[in-house]
Amino acid sequence: MITANVFWTRPQEYYDLAPWRGTWELDGGAFMNQASHYVDMVQWFGGPIAEVKAITATLARNIEAEDTGSAIIRFQNGAIGSINVTVLTYPKNLEGSITILGEKGTTKVGGMAMNKIEHWQFADRQDYDAEVEQANTNPGSVYGFGHSGYYRNVLGSIKKSVKPVSDGHTGYMSLAIIEAIYDVDMERKTLNCLGQYA
Repeated sequence: MITANVFWTRPQEYYDLAPWRGTWELDGGAFMNQASHYVDMVQWFGGPIAEVKAITATLARNIEAEDTGSAIIRFQNGAIGSINVTVLTYPKNLEGSITILGEKGTTKVGGMAMNKIEHWQFADRQDYDAEVEQANTNPGSVYGFGHSGYYRNVLGSIKKSVKPVSDGHTGYMSLAIIEAIYDVDMERKTLNCLGQYA
């Protein structure tokens, strides 16, 4: 099982700063904006996806897209995953985590933005296990330190001195999952609406 949680806060003022924020045409909601990298991680660890179910809602922000949602995923290998996201956490960002539960190991990378190894236990010990604690960071925001490394890789790729860490295909896989989350949720909402008149 793989579970990702994104329990952050984005006040209405955040959305009011720019008219595109929270719109379907130019932004999307909490899944597309705040949780997109967590979708990346779930897909990267879990592999190809066979099935998605989702429920989203706009509960407290004046936006077109969702401010809260949950998705359940069945991977092609049979494992199950979930992604839970909200921008309504009070009073500030609480958690950005991924937990992987396996037959021979369990790990949770948590903190506010996947910046702290909270649990690391495996049946087979590795030399690098002792170094895990050194991976913890304390970023000042949910953006952490990952963007600078990514930008270095992009610039190096343009200069042809390094290989890209990701490409359009891997980015598209995560986008396809988010689109599936929105599609199945919209279909569910349509069926529920039609069910009222059956």
